[in-house]
Amino acid sequence: MKILLAFLPFIVFAIASTLGYSTLGLIGGSLTAACFLIRDLSGASHRLKLLDAGTFVLFGALAIIVWISGATMSIAMVRTCVDSGLLLLILITIAMGRPFTIDYAKEQVAPELWSSPRFLRTNRIISLAWAAAFAAIIAADVAMLHNLVPTRTIAFIIIGSLYGAYRFTLWYPRSLRNAADPN
Repeated sequence: MKILLAFLPFIVFAIASTLGYSTLGLIGGSLTAACFLIRDLSGASHRLKLLDAGTFVLFGALAIIVWISGATMSIAMVRTCVDSGLLLLILITIAMGRPFTIDYAKEQVAPELWSSPRFLRTNRIISLAWAAAFAAIIAADVAMLHNLVPTRTIAFIIIGSLYGAYRFTLWYPRSLRNAADPN
């Protein structure tokens, strides 16, 4: 469930941008991510989560660029940038060998399992599922940008993609445990 909380900055942005306040949405997303960074660094583990740090940088950089340039970007364009940035963050964590889901999985798994190849592989696969979800969302953003499909269809794609990734995140580790221990 904590993995869903990690997407709160994106939800703050989505709500503000849907109401027509893209720049405020970027600032709100950045501030929300900053709160998560403070939580991460002041918590018992003092561990920085890659997704939280990347989200803060993403929203902060976009907010600064839009504010300094005075550029007016459509909601669809800003959403495309934000979602593309998130997909890039996810792919970078996978390429670094530290999929973003590891930070959340470590909160639920015994420390002696953290270095196992199975733990890493499981998190890589779950992170790839989230990457696939955001690739679908970016396709929906681009469709919205070019008015290719109705807004309702785009909403279904976005919600369906996120829900699918979330359900997979819950199901996949359970299915591996059940396969390893059929009793």
